[in-house]
Amino acid sequence: MTGQMVRKGIVLMNLGSPDSTSVKDVRRYLDEFLMDERVIDVPRLVRFLLVKGIIVPFRAPKSAKAYQSIWTEAGSPLIVLTKQLQQALQGQVTAPVSIAMRYGNPHPKQAYDELIAKVPDLDEVILVPLYPHYAMSSYETAVEYAKQVHQQQGYRFKLTIIPPYYKHAAYLDALAESIRPYLEEPHDHILFSYHGVPERHIYKGDITGCHCLKVDNCCAVDSPAHAQCYRHQCLVTTDLVAEKLGIPKDKYSFSFQSRLGRDEWLKPYTAKRFEEMPKEGIKKLLVACPAFVSDCLETLEEIAEEGKEEFMHAGGESFTMIPCLNVHPMWVKAIGEMIEETESQLVNK
Repeated sequence: MTGQMVRKGIVLMNLGSPDSTSVKDVRRYLDEFLMDERVIDVPRLVRFLLVKGIIVPFRAPKSAKAYQSIWTEAGSPLIVLTKQLQQALQGQVTAPVSIAMRYGNPHPKQAYDELIAKVPDLDEVILVPLYPHYAMSSYETAVEYAKQVHQQQGYRFKLTIIPPYYKHAAYLDALAESIRPYLEEPHDHILFSYHGVPERHIYKGDITGCHCLKVDNCCAVDSPAHAQCYRHQCLVTTDLVAEKLGIPKDKYSFSFQSRLGRDEWLKPYTAKRFEEMPKEGIKKLLVACPAFVSDCLETLEEIAEEGKEEFMHAGGESFTMIPCLNVHPMWVKAIGEMIEETESQLVNK
């Protein structure tokens, strides 16, 4: 970073986590998360009745137990890893780095105020959403929330957003190198499992209104819709990383996890694939989760624990979840490169 960054700050924004594994804290977290109109996109009254009356009362105790199975002495893995990423990035940049969560703590206001305390004449904050792919329920809601807090608080600094980086060379290189060592293990197949979204989110995100999930092989047919198409971006990441690693097309595939409710979500479903693969002769499986840059409940519990149990019960012989990028040196370097590129593009405009 150059001296031009002195009056700037950086915010790394992740999903968030409950403050503890108590049912009370998990319930509070789920309330905030599921009441987000970009997560459960139904009329507010319907969402209120659904979340407050049905989902959270039943889900909170179960989720609390799930969090307990992955919690560390330092706290939530996602929060701990995001703080470690903050420290690692701070070692490479001049500008102060803070962290914020879309749900829970720390709040974006806390992150902004921390930067102002360090740089009173702060004139720009660069927001790095820790979501490689554009989705209404992840990247979009995080960015819009950060912008909303910025506007409501009347901050005078400019807020600059890093765009989705699902095909950015530095991100792909980091992801490939984080996976490469695991390919040396005996395996039959590698599954790229992404967080799922309802199909209606894909329709809503289609800026053309006539492409996504409507055109045959839509993700492979060029369209302006791809700028906000989560499915397309996940497939691009999968193919580009597989190409970098030299994985034959018949030795890798993709799927989507974390389905909620009875609506149609993106397919194939990860849980279903875990049950099917051993019957197809895939006995030794590697699983990567590129939609997550920090290990969290969805990777450590849903995949590494539940997913492994499902796969092994179905006849699998070995199952390895490849850790997320977390604080991989190439990932830290990639974030720095994306920040520099964004700054350079702004200067040249």
